Formats: sequence, C-alpha cells, structure tokens
Amino acid sequence: MYISTLKLDHFRNYGSLDLEFSAGANLFYGDNAQGKTNILEAVYFCGTTRSHRTARDSEMICFGAQEAHLRMEMKKKSVDYRIDMHLKAGRAKGIAINGVAIRKAQELIGLGHFVFFSPEDLGIIKNGPAQRRRFLDMELCQLDKIYVSSLAGYNKVLLQRNRLLKDLSFRPEDMGTLDVWDEQLVRYGSVLIRSRERFVERLREIIRPIHSKLSGGREEMEIGYEKNVPVDAFAEGVRKSRDKDLLLKSTGRGPHRDDLSFLVNGVDIRKYGSQGQQRSAALSLKLAEIELVKESTGDIPVLLLDDVLSELDTGRQHYLLDSIGQIQTFITCTGLEEYADSPVQIDRIFQVTEGCAIRK
Repeated sequence: MYISTLKLDHFRNYGSLDLEFSAGANLFYGDNAQGKTNILEAVYFCGTTRSHRTARDSEMICFGAQEAHLRMEMKKKSVDYRIDMHLKAGRAKGIAINGVAIRKAQELIGLGHFVFFSPEDLGIIKNGPAQRRRFLDMELCQLDKIYVSSLAGYNKVLLQRNRLLKDLSFRPEDMGTLDVWDEQLVRYGSVLIRSRERFVERLREIIRPIHSKLSGGREEMEIGYEKNVPVDAFAEGVRKSRDKDLLLKSTGRGPHRDDLSFLVNGVDIRKYGSQGQQRSAALSLKLAEIELVKESTGDIPVLLLDDVLSELDTGRQHYLLDSIGQIQTFITCTGLEEYADSPVQIDRIFQVTEGCAIRK
C-alpha cells in the first residue's frame, strides 16, 4: 500500500496544496511552524478519520475559512482508492471512498494502515497513563472495526453516566436510570478490555527481540496490561464502587483507567528508567507496531516520522532508519543535513515554507 497524491483546500495553514508522492521515502524540510507536520496530519487523518493532535475537526479548518476539503489517492494490491474528506464548522465530517459517501467513519477502517511517530511519542513511557491509553486506542481502531464502534459506545455511555452522577444531587428520583448506564458501561467496556488483552499479548512477543537488538542484547523488555478491572469482575466492580462514584461524581471503574507497564530487566522504567531507556522503549514500541500491523493485516503500513531524528542520538537514528526497509515513509525535518549520512534513500524532497510545499 502507498499514498500517491494529496490535495488540500483550506486545511490548517494551506489555502491550496497539490502533491504527488514517491512510493519510497518522501522528505519535507523547512523551518518550524511552516506546515510540515500539517501534511503528515492530513495523510493520517484521511487514512484513519482521526488527527494525532486534536479531537476537534473544526481546529483543522484554515483560520478564517468555514470549511476544508482533503483528497488522498492511494494504491493497495493494485487497486486504486480515492478518499475525500469534507470538514465544515459545526457539522460532522463528510467522508467518501471512490466518490461514494459513507455513513460511518469505521467503514474506512482497514483500507489503509499508518504508524505515526512524533517527538511526543518519545514521552509515552514517562508521561501519564492517558497517553498510553491513547496509543492503545489509536492502534486498535486501525485494526478492529468492532473496537471502533465499542470505543465510541463506551465513551458516550461514560459521558452520560458521569453527567447523571453529577445531576443526581439535584434529581435523586433519577437514581433508577443508573442501572441502565451501568449495564451499557460493562457491555461496551468488556469488548475494549478483551481486545486490549489480545493486542498487548501479541505486542509483548514482538517487542522482545526488537528491544534486545536495539540495546545490543543488554536489556530485556516486557510490556504489561494493567487493567483497572478484569472483565469477569467488571459488573461487580461497578456495583461496589457506586457509593464512591456518587460521592466523587465520576466513574471510577472501567477501561478508561487502564494503563500499560514497561519493565526493562525487571525495572519499571516509567518511574525508574533513564531518559535513554525510555526513548529506546518508545522506539521499540513503534517498530513493534509496524510488525504487528504487517502480521495482523498482511499489509505494509505507511510510516509518518515527524521530526523525530533530532530527538534521537546517532545510534537510535540509524537503528530506526535501518528498520524502515521498503515502507513508504513521510519524514519531516528542519534541514537536509540531518539526512546527509542516512542509510535511507530519499526519493522525493519538498521544501515547505509558509504553507507552500515545493518539490526540489
């Protein structure tokens, strides 16, 4: 699978943009705040219906405009696909595949697969559990349509349940409706927990040899899934925490409080790891993600590298670039000198300046 073209109208800082890509490595260079990341965001958004930076579609519309259009063409197993996205302030996004509108965003899931690696991802180990849950959700949403619908259902139920917990202080007569939301919370949440269990189990197996090689055989890495509540105890856990939930006016049990653990030679590097260990673990995680997509789908994902080389030392830079192989890659950087000694052949170069990308 590879992306062949991208057209943008009033997306972020681009009034109009029309690009053709190589099936190999595509490099975008320029000063900061010129729009390099916006191109990668547009590719990821067209492929997944999600931005890696914001949950609000309206934030991606060019300042002063009322709507934005994106068109991405891709080829998968000798079949051509065209994805059109329409964003309009105050409305749900419109999506079409080969000119045919789709009703639900999850209908796009599985058409393409993307791995996004940015400097923020280097903090996935040391930052809070919300970022690690986001990693789980973003990867599983590309692999499993049932997970997408269950996550949407769970988030909606969680929002309604928390709202009810706040309102019950003023409307105690609505207490009976809490049982309905509890049942839905468990139903949707159980799907998320089981899917995360399977995902982490396979990811654990893939990441061990990757991290061992990255560390020169000095480190053994283990990933753990820290469930807030097991599936078979979920309903009972929600019931037992009801009094506390009413007091705090928030739902305390469920996969929205899950976390991932990362042990290197038995040490929890979230708390006790050096910055180098944490960055190596994050790099291993992304490389394992690529292999998991290949294994799960039989497809090769598109790799999006947003200015990550400047955040890695020379050894990790070369390990990452050596691992890219035949993957179509989109790379952003501030200067071409970063790739002067790169083992990766750069097939197409674009200079990005003030919302304008020119092929060099």
